[in-house]
Amino acid sequence: MNRGAQKISAYAWAVVALLWPVAMLNYLDRQMVSTIRASIRADIPSIANDQDFGTLMAVFMWVYAFLSPVGGYIADRFNRRWTIIASLFVWSAVTWLTGQAQTYSQMLTCRGLMGVSEAFYIPAALALIADFHTGGTRAKAIGIHQTGIYAGLALGGIGGYIAQTSSWRNCFTWFGAAGVIYAVVLMLTLKDAPAEDQSAAEKKKSVAIWETIRALWSQPAFWILVVYFTLPAIAGWANKNWLPTFLADTFKLTQGPAGLAATGYIQLASLGGVFLGGVVADGWMRRTNRGRIYTSALGVLLLVPALLGIGYAWNLGVVIAAMIAFGIGWGFYDCNNMPILCQIARPEHRATGYGFMNLVSISVGAGATVALGWMRDHGVKFSVAFAVSAAVALLSAGLILLIKPNTGNLERS
Repeated sequence: MNRGAQKISAYAWAVVALLWPVAMLNYLDRQMVSTIRASIRADIPSIANDQDFGTLMAVFMWVYAFLSPVGGYIADRFNRRWTIIASLFVWSAVTWLTGQAQTYSQMLTCRGLMGVSEAFYIPAALALIADFHTGGTRAKAIGIHQTGIYAGLALGGIGGYIAQTSSWRNCFTWFGAAGVIYAVVLMLTLKDAPAEDQSAAEKKKSVAIWETIRALWSQPAFWILVVYFTLPAIAGWANKNWLPTFLADTFKLTQGPAGLAATGYIQLASLGGVFLGGVVADGWMRRTNRGRIYTSALGVLLLVPALLGIGYAWNLGVVIAAMIAFGIGWGFYDCNNMPILCQIARPEHRATGYGFMNLVSISVGAGATVALGWMRDHGVKFSVAFAVSAAVALLSAGLILLIKPNTGNLERS
């Protein structure tokens, strides 16, 4: 019995290791557009202005948002393993296709298609990790997986250098091909979590969408978590999509250094923050079942001075310090969203629940992305957006403290 438990435990960590490159490719593929904006606009003149470019980034987000609950429900209802594999294969093929686009409409189509495919990954992946990691390792496991996201975002900054020395199209061609190959690797190695018993497996297969919706949305705690998940994400999407442009304009940087600085400092700090946040949250849970909530709130509080520092810094050194602080705080916040959801929702509802959270959060973030493009076209300073984002983050840090986790065996299921 102990030997079997050790095997399951070892493979539970292997699942995290197998999904880490997928998370990295997921965010690398989507981040590159913002870091090679100048090269894309120079090569495709039908992208007329920055509001058009903001729409190019936002269409991915809107499609991704509206299909996230669908992807989550499919993962809950059918098979998480195949949902992950199919998502990786399709979005990687679309990434390759993006490198062949010649017009704004073709780029817009490719970004929309990428949103369709990527919507199926994150809810399924985080739910699969939660299936394997119960109780004391859940936040650490999800935190390690999330480091792949930050590695991908940081590597997205090299797109500017590739575009300068080769072609922006090669960025999408090379990484798209790598993703298709890795999808084959997952087909051979990734497994679904074993059901605890036959009745649990049958319950998962028989769950209806209306039952999931009722189970989630009848809980005030889930409503609060959705709003909390959304508010800090406004600043997150603003940084992902427009920080390279902000740094280039404010500090007169070229495309390569601006893209690498905008992604590198925040994402490397997030990589450390997400791992440390998982350790702190799992340790705090041994004292109180609100440990994950407190850890997440601390992270969001750190975003407030960080955003003000980015928006109103007087030199690049201050911006770098603020970006590092933002990354650490974001890591504490990001690694605890699914674990907090696990304290609210049953296993058969979690991927769908995370999909609903993505729906609201990314829809709002997409609107903010287009609004920032409009602000840039009309001469409004980005520092205004950073100040508003800081105020919103402060509000959300108080909001999460209102959640009362369910008692019982949810944490270990």
